[in-house]
Amino acid sequence: MIDLYYWPTPNGWKITIALAEMGLDYNLHLVNIGTGEQFAPDFLKISPNNRMPAIVDSDGPDGKPISIFESGAILQYLARKTGKFGGSNAREQAEVEQWLMWQMGGLGPMAGQAHHFLKYAPSMEPSNILPYAQDRYRNETSRLLGVLNKRLADRDYVAGDYSIADMAIWSWASLWEGQEQDISDKPHLAAYLDRVAAREAVQIGRAIAAESRGNLQNDKAAQKILFGQK
Repeated sequence: MIDLYYWPTPNGWKITIALAEMGLDYNLHLVNIGTGEQFAPDFLKISPNNRMPAIVDSDGPDGKPISIFESGAILQYLARKTGKFGGSNAREQAEVEQWLMWQMGGLGPMAGQAHHFLKYAPSMEPSNILPYAQDRYRNETSRLLGVLNKRLADRDYVAGDYSIADMAIWSWASLWEGQEQDISDKPHLAAYLDRVAAREAVQIGRAIAAESRGNLQNDKAAQKILFGQK
């Protein structure tokens, strides 16, 4: 059995979607990042970077328990464990992994910063409206979505067959409106977002604990916890 430590964010959705796609049972443990539960000593033993998601698999390699943090590493582990969605040979695996790393190192961080400076920083006390930062991350997110749109011009999914790379990319790209993006000039991306969203497992994974997802723009206490840590 897998224990999943989770909060309904794009990085969390990656794992609930993967678990649903792979048909894996799991115990859900909510980690309320708005109240600081990610800093609890027991959670830090599993995720020393105080970020979720994280998993503990009681049936890890050689039958021994293993804990894993970082959403990309979890996706790769689950793909190896099940033999699903990670590519069926070395060439396919390389395709999947490079696009997963593209999301982890590019789209996720840049879109996350766009969310922060466009939505959250202006609502903080005192308000932080920083045009340079807003333009920087809005534009870089647009560039990355343009790369994705070109990649999808002749294929349904980024690495050929549907894979863990798509689970990771969709979780962030689906929030394009909050990143102040216009995808009317990116028809391949728009079709891709709809295509992935139509999958039953994606709908199941995205819905996990959806009622717990609050409005961070209005939650000053959560802002202090999330943005005030050193």
